[in-house]
Amino acid sequence: MKNTILVVDDDKTNLSLAQRILGPQYRIAACTSGEAALKYLESHRPDLILLDINMPQMNGFEMMEKLRSDTQTKSIPVIFLTADSLAETEIKCFQMGAMDFVIKPFVPDILLSRVSKTIELDQYRHNLENMVSIQAQKITEDALRLGRIQESVIIGMANLIESRDGSTGKHVKNTQTYVGMIAVELLTRGHFTQELTPAYIENLCKAAPLHDVGKIKIPDAILQKPGKLTPEEFETMKQHTTHSKKIIQTIIGDIEDEPYVRMVEDIALYHHERWDGTGYPTGLTETSIPLSARIMAVADVFDALYEERCYKPPVRPIERIMQIMSEGRGTQFDPVILDVFMNMLPRLKEMLQIKDT
Repeated sequence: MKNTILVVDDDKTNLSLAQRILGPQYRIAACTSGEAALKYLESHRPDLILLDINMPQMNGFEMMEKLRSDTQTKSIPVIFLTADSLAETEIKCFQMGAMDFVIKPFVPDILLSRVSKTIELDQYRHNLENMVSIQAQKITEDALRLGRIQESVIIGMANLIESRDGSTGKHVKNTQTYVGMIAVELLTRGHFTQELTPAYIENLCKAAPLHDVGKIKIPDAILQKPGKLTPEEFETMKQHTTHSKKIIQTIIGDIEDEPYVRMVEDIALYHHERWDGTGYPTGLTETSIPLSARIMAVADVFDALYEERCYKPPVRPIERIMQIMSEGRGTQFDPVILDVFMNMLPRLKEMLQIKDT
């Protein structure tokens, strides 16, 4: 199929000459003014425009400005046509974005050569752009695939750590689900809107599985103890938060995604802090506790109460869990987050398939 060339020149003799020279190899569309050419371009996309500079009403440079300001036409290659051989004119042609220029009157071989080379270069550019686009898409797909693999490895590792205390690994999946639900509900209700961006919520859900990774360094005798821990044992258990941060720095500290790494560290280190400052490991209070950790605290306690552990049976009914947690409003938990979570009871029942009796 022949390439299409739009020739714009107010001199019909030049249009006829261009038709005779280029017609055997190309499809030619002709316009005698810039206005007519712009109208033609509303419904056509030629492969090249030959544009006369000196035209009445709208000259070639003025039309070129309109072409380059329109996303539909700005990438069409342009060769200027001019009887002016001054260096200043040549410079301006290229400054305006032309691919080339041709002096009038036309020399057939020169016109054919420059048209051919310009179309060839433009097709090469399109092919290169397509190759770059395909490669960029492949890189994106590879990055997404690698991200999924990394996430699966992280969740698998977290599940193995959790299984040491007799749980089935549900805690990792459950808390990941709960923090996502809480974050979205907070945003929906207009809370923490500056922090709860889509990227923040995504990182929050990805970070949640590693909140207890430091438990890998807690002795089995303490982690699997069926009864209440002694004060000394509890002090050892509390160290899992600081262990977590060190482990996280070792296993993912060199990841370039700094906000994600910081999120994982905050959740792991601070999710046992309390709103009133009586938590551990550093005794932070209120909003000095990172938002991610405050959200994690609610999700973590709810799942710890709802699911069975080696040291306790599950708490039932779910309303009893909500009552227990409400007693920590303003002392253990951020009041805003807890209030929103309490209002999520119908959704939690539906997700957990709890029927009202």
